Amino acid sequence: SISEDTSLAPMDATADKEKPLSAGLLPGETVVKEGKAAILFPSANEVFYNPVQEFNRDLTCAVITEFARDLLAQRGVKVVVPGEKERVLVSLSEETNEDDAQTEEKNGAESPAVTATVGEKCERGLRVLEGLAASGLRSVRFALEVPGLQSVTANDFSTKAAALIARNAQYNGVSHLLEASCRDASMLMYEMRGKKERFDVIDLDPYGSPASFLDAAVQAVSEGGLLCVTCTDMAVMAGNSGETCYSKYGSVSIKAKYCHEMALRIILHSLDQRAGVYQRYIQPLLSVSVDFYIRVFVRVFTGQATVKNSASMKYSPAAGPPVGPECEHCGQRHQLGGPIWAEPIYDLAFVQKVLSAVSGNPSRFGTSKRIEGMLSMVTEELEDVPLYYTMDSLSSTIHCSTPPLLQFKSALLHAGHRVSLSHACKNAIKTDAPPAAIWDIMRCWEKANPVKREKLSETSPAFKILSTEPSLEACFTVREDANPQSRKRHLTRFQENPQAFWGPKARAKAGGGIATNLQDKRKKCQNKRKNQITDSSEVKNFHCKKFRQVSSPRGSCAAIASNCVYFRQKDSTEKIYSASHKKKDTWHLYMSHSSSLFTALPKQCLSIKQSGWLSDVSMPFGFLPDETSVAGTLLLIHCSSC
Repeated sequence: SISEDTSLAPMDATADKEKPLSAGLLPGETVVKEGKAAILFPSANEVFYNPVQEFNRDLTCAVITEFARDLLAQRGVKVVVPGEKERVLVSLSEETNEDDAQTEEKNGAESPAVTATVGEKCERGLRVLEGLAASGLRSVRFALEVPGLQSVTANDFSTKAAALIARNAQYNGVSHLLEASCRDASMLMYEMRGKKERFDVIDLDPYGSPASFLDAAVQAVSEGGLLCVTCTDMAVMAGNSGETCYSKYGSVSIKAKYCHEMALRIILHSLDQRAGVYQRYIQPLLSVSVDFYIRVFVRVFTGQATVKNSASMKYSPAAGPPVGPECEHCGQRHQLGGPIWAEPIYDLAFVQKVLSAVSGNPSRFGTSKRIEGMLSMVTEELEDVPLYYTMDSLSSTIHCSTPPLLQFKSALLHAGHRVSLSHACKNAIKTDAPPAAIWDIMRCWEKANPVKREKLSETSPAFKILSTEPSLEACFTVREDANPQSRKRHLTRFQENPQAFWGPKARAKAGGGIATNLQDKRKKCQNKRKNQITDSSEVKNFHCKKFRQVSSPRGSCAAIASNCVYFRQKDSTEKIYSASHKKKDTWHLYMSHSSSLFTALPKQCLSIKQSGWLSDVSMPFGFLPDETSVAGTLLLIHCSSC
């Protein structure tokens, strides 16, 4: 949540005695304060700013600080963070004599003589690039809050944004560290891909997809450098448009409950694939799904042998999927997706360092409590188990009540399996238990909380799953280790709505300013079911399901004609068609003679039958491209029902 100390409104000139905020402001210009930075913003909102992403910026500052601490230690530089207590190594041995104490003092005296503090230029420090800087807020915060920096390049393609970045750098007194740049981000990175010109840290936080910048980024980051990437195109990465996801990231996304972790693994695979072209590979330090976006922090290295591991540990073709065309548990068809990153999505030791630094210095960031809660959950996750189940999805499949989270986790623990929660979803379960064990536990739960089986269709997944007797007797007694520490301590783990319309903001216009169509659309769609539609032009113009299912030409629906908001008198030339295929599924198509029927039908359709009152007719027709045409690259097997 947004800290109370962070002001999102224009600040009063007397609010900050250290800096006369009214000095040098243009007419209509305001100042927004976040962290240590005070950023000038024009009243016309000509550059992009989203206050809800303060968590993103805080977390990035924390991660880069720990990265700088580790990397600069190798260069003989000690990083000093304001407000941070001196880290003392405590011996776990009870028998500590004076010789040991003298040895520790001597080791402490041999620490690096060069120190790096915030706001000062360090000649051996990090070279940082923010490729899409907008107002320069993130870069200014780097210069003011991250120690051990040699330079910060804040780049934006907009001339207005670049001019504002330069003003903000001067306003915050960091012009000696921060350089404004007005370039195409990809071209800038391509020009800096020489070994001596690469950046130690590259931050990409675009509006939407970062796909067009990834190829340049994996070349322009130094050996062992840090690449920070944000993706806000979650609709694409979460399965709403699998073909678009494939074109951008080289993976087909699937609409499933585990979509948020799948999105993380898709972007990691895409980064690894693009780095592999240049004999480089990635090492994820931290990957999180937050609010309406995902954020990954990876290190990039060079190594031909390691690059080969991306395809197979044995450098040989992978075996075919060990499943049939249908799910053995529910009888439904499998779906193919991916490929996705299968390795751990974070480095546990590094995450613990960041967590320790933030929790030990909570006044440093406005969102420290949430960072602590989020990273605590990450450290508790099973790092070698990809994806997760959700309790509501498991219960919905068999139409039973949802078992309490701790009871279900306890049942898995009693059965000898490992289990954890996930930071990406509140009611998620990550476990190494096979699907058969999961459904056995659900069958045992259903026996204690029975469903009305007489109402289940024989072809439904619930009927098939519940028709099988469980092979184990689940124990739902709550265990102490089922409740993780982050939950026991009531840490702030998930975001609460800080304000209205707090999600992604509208895209900035090419010539400056912010597009308002997204905000207008959101307001128009609010409370749409509470207000009765009176304008006939807004009435839905197709038949309802009840009307379509009857056999008579006009139907026998009681609320027909003007009494039904779905009804519109069909044109005399319009006909209603349905097409059936082998699996007995049905597509209903409403069309006029001028429409194209055949390109809209799936490949499996065998015939076209005119519904109801006319004779049957069969004819050949064209097809859409087969979705399985990219089957050679799809590695994720998913059952859409269970």
